[in-house]
Amino acid sequence: MASDIGWWGLAASAVLVAVAVALSMLRQLRLERSIVWSSARAAVQLLLVGVALDVLLDAGVAWSWAWVVGMVVFAADTVHRRAPEVPGVTVLALGAFAAAAVVTLAVLFGLDVFPLEPRTLIPLAGMMIGNAMTSTVLVARRVLEELRDKRDEVEARLALGLASADAAKPYVRAALRTALIPQIETTKSVGLVFLPGAMTGLILAGADPFDAVRVQIAVMYLVLGSVATTVTVVGLGAQRRLFTTDHRLVVPSRPAD
Repeated sequence: MASDIGWWGLAASAVLVAVAVALSMLRQLRLERSIVWSSARAAVQLLLVGVALDVLLDAGVAWSWAWVVGMVVFAADTVHRRAPEVPGVTVLALGAFAAAAVVTLAVLFGLDVFPLEPRTLIPLAGMMIGNAMTSTVLVARRVLEELRDKRDEVEARLALGLASADAAKPYVRAALRTALIPQIETTKSVGLVFLPGAMTGLILAGADPFDAVRVQIAVMYLVLGSVATTVTVVGLGAQRRLFTTDHRLVVPSRPAD
C-alpha cells in the first residue's frame, strides 16, 4: 500500500529536515535548532497520539467525546497563551470552540454525512479545532488592536450618543473580515493551487480519487463553518469585554517595547 512507508521510509524522509537545516545554515538564518526541535517534537507528539488513537478507536464513542473535550480545553489554553492581552480570552475561546463543535459536528453526524464512530469523530473534531485556532487568535488580537488604534474615533462615536456595540461596529467588522478572509481564500484555491491534507492522505492510502474528493469537500465545509463560528463568537465577545456596562472603552495600553 502507498501509505505503508515503514520505519525506514519515515527515517529517510528526515533527509528533508536536513535540507531545511542546510538552507538555514547557508543563508545564516540561525533557525537550525528551531527546525530540528520542531521536527523532533512533531514526530514525538504524533507518535504518542498514534498510540492513544490506537486505544481510543477501539474504546467506544464515549471516550472519543472525552478526547474532543480535551482538545477544546487545550485549544482554549493555546489561544490564551497566544493572545494573553485580550481580557477573558480563555473563556471566550472555550465558548467559541464548544459552539463550533456543536454546530459543525451536529451537521456532519446529525445529517449522516459521516457515521458517528471514533474513527470519524476524533479526526473531524481535530481538523475543526486545529484549523479554527489560528483565526481565533487573529480575531482576538485584531479586535483589541482596532479598538486601541482607533480609540479617539470610538470615543467620539460614544460621545455622540452611540451605544458601545454601535460605536465599535465598523472596527469589529474589520477585525472579523481580517480573520475570515484567509480561510475563504484557502477554500477558493483548493484543488487548483494545492491538494489539501485529507484528500492527499486518502489518495496515498489507495482510496478512489472521487471518494477522496467528496470527503475533502465535506471537510472544507467543516473547516469554513468552524472558523466562521469561532471568529464571530470570540470577536463579539472580545468587543463586549473591552467596554464597561456604562459604555466606556477600557482597552489595555500597548505593551512597552
